[in-house]
Amino acid sequence: MCPASNRIDIFVQPGEYFVGDEKYRIRTLLGSCVSIVLWHPIKQVGALSHFLLSSRSAQSPPELDARYGDDAMWLMLRDLKRLNVTTTECHGKIFGGGNMFPQQVRSGTANVGERNGETGRSLLRAHGIRIVSESLFGVGHRQIIFDVKSGHVWARQVELIDAHQSELRRTA
Repeated sequence: MCPASNRIDIFVQPGEYFVGDEKYRIRTLLGSCVSIVLWHPIKQVGALSHFLLSSRSAQSPPELDARYGDDAMWLMLRDLKRLNVTTTECHGKIFGGGNMFPQQVRSGTANVGERNGETGRSLLRAHGIRIVSESLFGVGHRQIIFDVKSGHVWARQVELIDAHQSELRRTA
């Protein structure tokens, strides 16, 4: 067993993913990006992605690239299978998809964060992974911490304040 103080902290950058066992605590910071978290409760093995876009364009190179949701999911599933994890036994959690520029959204169109969040949900369902928790959408970014031993994910959403509102708050 690995006490919390002995956990190895990993920070996952945009376009990366990480798969590890109970020794790890995985962190990331999400805006419109999305993290899919997979956790196997018996084996205490988990994975976390940080994808920027739901899928690649037709002009993208054919290599798998964790910047794209569908590729990130495939990469995590592949690495979990290498660790003898039955992925349909994993708990699925999904975070992010925040609107980083709410003043620029056109009505009737989904922003990048919404598309990413819906893609994450679809990917989990398509692979038979039950979604047990999610924190999606809204305005601003999220700080994420995933403790692989317990399976707990802490998400803190920080809402954006535009410059005009910030100035009004300082003078009031």
